[in-house]
Amino acid sequence: MTIAEAPPVVAAAADAAIRWHPGASFRLDQTMFPLMRGTADPSFAAHSSGFWMAFTTASGPVTLRLSGGGLGADSFVDAQAWGPGAEDAVAGVPRLLGAQDDWSAFDDPAFHATLPRLVTESRRRNLTLRLPSTGRVVDSLVPTILEQKVTTLEARRGYRYLMYRHGTPAPGKAPAGLLVPPTARQWLAVPSWEWHKAGVGPQRSATVMRALQSAVALERLAELDSAQAGAKLQTIPGIGIWTAAEVVQRTHGCADSISVGDYHLAAYVGYALTGRKTDDAGMIELLEPWRGQRQRLVRMLYLSGFRKPTFGPRMTVQDHRGH
Repeated sequence: MTIAEAPPVVAAAADAAIRWHPGASFRLDQTMFPLMRGTADPSFAAHSSGFWMAFTTASGPVTLRLSGGGLGADSFVDAQAWGPGAEDAVAGVPRLLGAQDDWSAFDDPAFHATLPRLVTESRRRNLTLRLPSTGRVVDSLVPTILEQKVTTLEARRGYRYLMYRHGTPAPGKAPAGLLVPPTARQWLAVPSWEWHKAGVGPQRSATVMRALQSAVALERLAELDSAQAGAKLQTIPGIGIWTAAEVVQRTHGCADSISVGDYHLAAYVGYALTGRKTDDAGMIELLEPWRGQRQRLVRMLYLSGFRKPTFGPRMTVQDHRGH
């Protein structure tokens, strides 16, 4: 991750602040990384002064700065927030950073003994990992829909375009260019030609519009467990198992939901666990012994440094913005 060379000056006094103690070793970068839509995500900024993020709470927009971490039980994270949503944001910091993420079942000796060596070695080296939980369904759902059936490059390019056009400047002493993602109302006001200029086809833009008609109900899904939330998301036409899994991994810190239908994941898991490529059905079968902890296992595979062979066809990057 690129760290900016000249971090912004931190305001002398934030609108709200807390110091959170994880009670164990903790790394901010490992926890925050899954929430970012690439290192150029306009709603995030990584500086030597900490991680900055902008979003909207029930009380309004907020800029949140997180810094700290460390080894051992004395580690801590300082959170400072500016804007109308400052109090809401700092109150949600423990959940955001994985305070409710319980690894005890995964680390139980009997369960641990069943794991592949690649996974156990990765876990030994990554005891600082927490699965984050934002509780913000709309903020996770929209960019995930944009990622349906296209390359990551296309999806992130389109998301950045829409953010620059329809996001709003982050409040307070935020880094230059930090943006608050559009609210559901603002997303619904994006005209059809803007979706086209962003390279987002009518099927994906229609899914966004259809889903956000029930934005209030969507945000209430954060109060349900991840399985219920994922099932309810899939009742919306255009949202399937892959999209639901990608959302609850971020909003609920789900330890089990795996992204069935992902272009790369099944082959990656197959090569990592057996040395052979597999499909979605094969991946589900391979991961079945660890049901309940499958997403944790996948995260450990990613953090292990394992890379699958690179031969074979790749998805073609499409660009229809000029048509």
